[in-house]
Amino acid sequence: MALHLFILIIIFVAGDYLLEQILSILNRSRLSPVIPEKLIGIYDEEKYAKQQNYALANSRFEDYTRLFALTLELGMLLLGGFAWVDNIARSISDNSIVTSLLFFGILFVGNELLTLPFSIYGTFVIEERFGFNKTSAKTFILDSLKSLLLTIVLAGGILALILWLYQQLGDNFWLATWAAISLFSLIMLLFYSEWIVPLFNKQKPLEEGELRTAIEAFAQKAGFSLKNIFVIDGSKRSTKANAYFTGFGSKKRVVLYDTLIEQLTTEEVVAVLAHEVGHYKKKHVVSSLISSFVQSFILLYILSLFLRLPVSAEVLGASQPSFHIGIVVFGLLYQPISIILGLIMNVFSRKHEYEADAFAANYGLGDALISGLQKISVQALSNLNPHPAYVFVHYSHPTLLQRMERIQNRE
Repeated sequence: MALHLFILIIIFVAGDYLLEQILSILNRSRLSPVIPEKLIGIYDEEKYAKQQNYALANSRFEDYTRLFALTLELGMLLLGGFAWVDNIARSISDNSIVTSLLFFGILFVGNELLTLPFSIYGTFVIEERFGFNKTSAKTFILDSLKSLLLTIVLAGGILALILWLYQQLGDNFWLATWAAISLFSLIMLLFYSEWIVPLFNKQKPLEEGELRTAIEAFAQKAGFSLKNIFVIDGSKRSTKANAYFTGFGSKKRVVLYDTLIEQLTTEEVVAVLAHEVGHYKKKHVVSSLISSFVQSFILLYILSLFLRLPVSAEVLGASQPSFHIGIVVFGLLYQPISIILGLIMNVFSRKHEYEADAFAANYGLGDALISGLQKISVQALSNLNPHPAYVFVHYSHPTLLQRMERIQNRE
């Protein structure tokens, strides 16, 4: 049985790589030196040519990154890499919790170091070449160190709790683990912008003036209590613009990137914010949270059943069964299910985006939202003509043209 599972894992890993390569090739097939008629008026010829070069550079870079990841993963599987790391962890401590923490810690740090050159190249070569990068070497290093420490503290703490629950409750650990993870997710939703974001960016309340007055007027018209409007220094790292909504109840907060305010008119910023408010009013935040709870409930239950099988150690060539080896095997076998769930989530996410757009359009902000989205897309050199298959698999948002068509047909 162990051999059959190992072969199945290899098939899944190779299959995922091939799927991504096919999608990448299909998406590149849409690139053209001649601007498509449907994009005339959005992109001019010079900007379009730059966007095509940017899309091609990113696509090829993703191919190399994906090939490296495949080589690394197959190497770990075929050469007994996971068993080797397991032996190192066991040689340091015989405490099952400490051993598992060491095992995952070595894998995580090793992966971060091996993929660091790709991150550096993406930021300081590709993003720099096309005029997006504003990240200094100092900021990049500090971001990397902070992310590493934050992951070790948060992920390590959660993992230690899960290991302890497994040690105490055995196969019934999954329900208590689900409760703990759900609570953590809820806390992060409420306090992420207050606790985590300040470690990387400065946030300040939106100053009094034309924009704040316009936003407050819209919020009042929409029956939406909005006191927490913040501006984040996104220009510290990139010229790309964004905005997001987080939290709920008294903790709900709208965050506008300073680049968004610089690039859009007041009405366009209000329209983008109206879209974010639409997510809240349509209860997308709550439904997404509930969906994640349901998914983790099912995932952990299946995991608890899988951990009862004694073959996981044999699959990866480990000397003895353990919780951490079982987790790795389960994660590899769960990959196809994860892809399917991701497709389903993207379908619902795109539906939510249409609904949020419609919410903004209902307040007479449809044209402003379209012009704002066009400016954001052009400034970011977004691919406005992706292959439908690539969109279906990877896009959590509809394409700009799809959103424009829906808004215009509604009006």
